[in-house]
Amino acid sequence: MLWPSRSRRSRPRSLGSERVAGLTRRRLLVSVGGAAGALALGGGGYALGREEGGGTDVVPFYGPRQAGIATPAQDRLVFGAFDVTAGSRDELRVLLQQWTAATALMTNGALTGPVSDQPDAPPADTGEALGLKPANLTVTFGLGPGFFDDRFGLAARRPASLRELAALPGDFLEPARSGGDLCVQACSDDPQIAFHAVRNLTRIGRGSAELRWLQLGFGRTSSTTSAQSTPRNLMGFKDGTNNIKSDDQAAMERSVWLGDDEPQAWLRGGTYLVARRIRMLIETWDRSSLTDQEHTFGRRKTSGAPLNGAHEHDTVDLVARQGDGTLVIPANAHIRLAGPGANDGRRILRRGYSYTDGIDPVTGQLDAGLFFICFQRDPHTQFAELQRRLGSRDALNEYIRHTSSAVFAVPPGANHGGYIGEGLI
Repeated sequence: MLWPSRSRRSRPRSLGSERVAGLTRRRLLVSVGGAAGALALGGGGYALGREEGGGTDVVPFYGPRQAGIATPAQDRLVFGAFDVTAGSRDELRVLLQQWTAATALMTNGALTGPVSDQPDAPPADTGEALGLKPANLTVTFGLGPGFFDDRFGLAARRPASLRELAALPGDFLEPARSGGDLCVQACSDDPQIAFHAVRNLTRIGRGSAELRWLQLGFGRTSSTTSAQSTPRNLMGFKDGTNNIKSDDQAAMERSVWLGDDEPQAWLRGGTYLVARRIRMLIETWDRSSLTDQEHTFGRRKTSGAPLNGAHEHDTVDLVARQGDGTLVIPANAHIRLAGPGANDGRRILRRGYSYTDGIDPVTGQLDAGLFFICFQRDPHTQFAELQRRLGSRDALNEYIRHTSSAVFAVPPGANHGGYIGEGLI
């Protein structure tokens, strides 16, 4: 789903007079003082109505790292990219404080404010989450390159790797679906809970951040922990068999988390997020033979096994040949070009989702595919290098188009009483 682009230079509203969804900014910021104060709101009249025993579906918001990265991938996604329209650095700080406070409430199973206390004013929360559990809701925030332009005096604190990706093979990018100064990734096992989170953050941020584009996702397309089975993408193949598992701490430290060697101290403990909307040419794919499909991926469609094996996790043999001397796994098979061995050990943590946005009005074909999200230490030496290899030779290119692209720096988590991005702002 795409929401219309807004002008990133639209005139900000006065901070002193701005009201957020029926709450003044001052009222909402009362909850910023700490988790205890914020969650007390949820314990009062603003709770979502979780039944007893629902504690297992709450993912803690506060902590050294943001949730929604190493968290086991949930089933649903709402991803929003925003243009910052704040008029000052102080207003930007207030925005991040408000978003942090509201998110701490929602991920704990509370609304952002009362729904029915002021009949003559808009409700402080939109209300569609009333009576629903948080269903493992996580909200992850990222900062885009435009966040560090000349408006707020942050240019010197922009990390060197936070820049737009250079043009890549297979790009058919649409500007209205790409970029952004801020991103919000909301994941949950309930689509309404994820939508509620982004919708209310959009309302709270009005005047300081305007929604640029929005993408809904369903059905995770990779396993992110050892306990999760490998899911299937819309082409019917198991996706992400060799993905990093977030419980592999050594791999996470090596490939995902930024450590003490990161020059920008405020980003240490964080990571980088790359988002790519990859449209699948479903009708063309559906006319391809099973053999062609399996040779495209280099795996069996039913079992997920490499063409040289019988089971999904069998070792991939890239040199195996058939009786006539041809490679068992074709030279342009996706598995050959995307595997860690083919990319000098450059690995990424995949966390994408399938999407469908109805019918393309120009072609009359399905607009569906993969909303690809990945996390890594450096988007240029990891994701971009991988995509250059895939974009130039991958047999899958016949069936896909990359239609959007965005890159964000993901700060570490917030402590109780603090807010996301505090080390920067």
